[in-house]
Amino acid sequence: MARYVKVGVVAPRPLDLNPQQDMNACVDEMIAFWDSWLEHVLCDRPDLVVLPEVCDRPGNFSKDQQKAFYMARGDRIRDHFCAVAKTQNCNIAYSADRIMPDGTWRNSIQFINRQGGLDGVYNKNHVTLGEFYDYNILYGKEAPVIKTDVGTVGGVICFDLNFQELREKYMRNRPEMLVFTSVYHGGLMQNYWAYACKAYFIGCVSNDQCTVISPTGDLIAQSTNYYPFVTADINLDYRIVHIDYNREKFPALKQKYGSRVKIHDPGHLGCVLISSECDDLSIDEVIADFGLELWDDYYARALADRHTAGHIEP
Repeated sequence: MARYVKVGVVAPRPLDLNPQQDMNACVDEMIAFWDSWLEHVLCDRPDLVVLPEVCDRPGNFSKDQQKAFYMARGDRIRDHFCAVAKTQNCNIAYSADRIMPDGTWRNSIQFINRQGGLDGVYNKNHVTLGEFYDYNILYGKEAPVIKTDVGTVGGVICFDLNFQELREKYMRNRPEMLVFTSVYHGGLMQNYWAYACKAYFIGCVSNDQCTVISPTGDLIAQSTNYYPFVTADINLDYRIVHIDYNREKFPALKQKYGSRVKIHDPGHLGCVLISSECDDLSIDEVIADFGLELWDDYYARALADRHTAGHIEP
């Protein structure tokens, strides 16, 4: 059955604050700043709102000023977003540095649900050397696939995008959405991660470009230099199938299901994205009905055949 999810992504330039004023007043200003920016996407009634990496870090603070701000902030801003999520009936991916009980720090995405609680937390696996040595931010060790009421998500933060180790975890565990919060865009790596993990990629890059990318690496929506926010609808009832050994079945599939099933060919990849566009038919039923071979199964079969005795040159 079609599972449409509306995502809203907001990534303005970081807010500069007066470090000479009371830090509690700075926290109040930061909350007001984000309330004003959230209005641009909340009016579309999104299911999920994504904020950029360290979204509540003042853009002009020194290291010591930043720490003082964070100590005054505590969980106030997160708790404010929890209230917004509950009032607006949406999920919010809140990305920020946070202090742990032992005094060490993490760079995290906290996934806030519609009830104002937490569905899960992702800690940045690949912090930069500066984060570790200058700010005592420890490397995260887990890559959880977090279940939300709109689908499963995996977190990716900035420098993470450069490391195969994390990507391979998501390639194995297959979240439906990758939520990327960052101060670095990553260029073509965004599209590659979407395709490699067969997941929708929701990119939120501070003072740069917000992106929504399909599991075949196609750009669906993006913000602009004028408007640093975007909303888009994505359908999570999808599968990726290879064209080999499936191609001849597509015409009959379309004849039977018509517009109830969508087949999208991104070109050049040799695969298509198939999705259900109706409420009474799941894409897995379509796959079973026509005996389509999924992308993963086809490549696993090809690799196994290569390693069959007698198939490799002596």
